[in-house]
Amino acid sequence: MTDMAEETGGTGTGHRSVTLTRVEKGVFDVTNERGGTMRIGGGGEQFSPVELLLAAIAGCTAIDVDFITTKRVDPTGFTVVASGEKVKDDTGNHMAGLTVEFSVTFPEGADGDTARDRLPSALVRSHDRLCTVSRTVERGTPVDTREASS
Repeated sequence: MTDMAEETGGTGTGHRSVTLTRVEKGVFDVTNERGGTMRIGGGGEQFSPVELLLAAIAGCTAIDVDFITTKRVDPTGFTVVASGEKVKDDTGNHMAGLTVEFSVTFPEGADGDTARDRLPSALVRSHDRLCTVSRTVERGTPVDTREASS
């Protein structure tokens, strides 16, 4: 038997999926294959799908950068802001001007210096090769939306 967590999470390749279940109008519970849950919606305190997209882009790169830069020392501060503009034009609704801004500080000393030195290349590596989310968005991967077969 294969390890479900390895197949459906982490950094390895393989199938990924989430299931949304309607709670009420415009509100859904999201469950991943490992049992994690969160509530999303189009208003109120829940995260909207667009906010989840921003979180996914920022989170993917943040995880990459964290693993690359913190081999010897933990940061003293690590904040990532993802933003963009939701626009509507002749092609429909979409996000434009997506940016991910990192503010990362490390302690003084040789290990902190090494981590600081690694930060610029970690950002480039994540953007150019590692972050599945932003690379998928930038590639423009098609989404097949269909009704489930019975």
